[in-house]
Amino acid sequence: MSFSFEIIKKSNEAPLARAGVIHTPHGDIKTPAFITVGTKATVKSLRPEDVANYVGAQAVLANTYHLYLQPGDEMIANHGGFAKMMGWIHEGKPLPTFTDSGGFQVFSLGQAIGHGVGKIATSKEISEEEAKSKSQLKREEKEENTTHERLAKIDDEGVTFKSIHDGSEHRFTPERSMQIQHNLGADIFFAFDECTSPLAPKEYQVEAINRTHEWAKRSLEEHKRLGVSTATGEMQALFGVVQGGAYEDLRKESARVLGAMDFDGYGIGGSFTKEDMSTAVKWVNEILPENKPRHLLGIGEPLDMLLGIENGIDTFDCVSPTRVARNGAIYTKDGRINVTNAKYKNDMSPMSEDESWYTHKYTKAYLAHLFKSDEMLAATLASIHNLKFLTSLCEEARGHILNGTFMKFKEEFIKRYYK
Repeated sequence: MSFSFEIIKKSNEAPLARAGVIHTPHGDIKTPAFITVGTKATVKSLRPEDVANYVGAQAVLANTYHLYLQPGDEMIANHGGFAKMMGWIHEGKPLPTFTDSGGFQVFSLGQAIGHGVGKIATSKEISEEEAKSKSQLKREEKEENTTHERLAKIDDEGVTFKSIHDGSEHRFTPERSMQIQHNLGADIFFAFDECTSPLAPKEYQVEAINRTHEWAKRSLEEHKRLGVSTATGEMQALFGVVQGGAYEDLRKESARVLGAMDFDGYGIGGSFTKEDMSTAVKWVNEILPENKPRHLLGIGEPLDMLLGIENGIDTFDCVSPTRVARNGAIYTKDGRINVTNAKYKNDMSPMSEDESWYTHKYTKAYLAHLFKSDEMLAATLASIHNLKFLTSLCEEARGHILNGTFMKFKEEFIKRYYK
């Protein structure tokens, strides 16, 4: 079966919100949906059966950069793709999968290290950064970034980087990223892009989106030249990635340029301000083709997800739910808590209010005990729980879009979660 996207119902309350279905060669994904991240073809501390049965995930996303370094994309192609290799299968058939392009590693090993920030910054931080002179920026980069400059260097053709494992030098270009991702065999994968720091000056953001647009053309051309996936024998869906930082004019320009290209869908990547993430998504989704799916890369905060859904996002991915889980943090309807805090030592309430969830049978006191005892099961239970929480959040949002009650659901969830 070929790739396609079907809008089942548009919200009658929020013009951009919709419930849909992404049809892939390996199964359907009902949207909105949270896509579980399995960076190295594994979801840390979980079996594939846990991800399918206890989390209820519809698809898994793996990381191109990390799989290229270990175990290598050719090894994965020999398995028939990363879904088969990791056992992400049902009744002998692979389930839906995504891979990113490696572009975010350009960000994390390059521009971002000098600023010490993630994908989202406050507008105050951005204003302060813009106020610095170019000479000061160059001086800071020279003084502070000597390590990361040895790890990643960007030019118009691609990025040269050193392995985080052994220091060996490697080269990613749009063409190479496509070749690797064809070997990885995901149903949905992304064009090679440059993700910039939210604190990068506008001049650099302009340079970066121009480079991203050129890389998008080259990615599309190479994808078409390669044809079906080396690993699976199926045609993959390629998504372009919209960039532009926190700047309205750049975001809209990127959406127009990429929206005119023959992509199967679109990722919205890069950096945002905390205050305007949903606004930036709206700018983009008002321009991108309505009949193609939209994925918000690397965003998994419940508020951001609900605002993204309201403004036309279909799928999300983020490492946060499992990362915070390994440190004892779990999501509840009343906000995020950390069970390693003393008050949970004797808390006999269940991890989940919902009796249908796997983690309902475990108490917060038991989970606290596991963390205090350094038991491996602690990370497993907390990770299952957090992934289920975000997966269910998207499922509930879908149901309320279909029922015409999304805005009420969103407001009530936010009021309780962030009270």
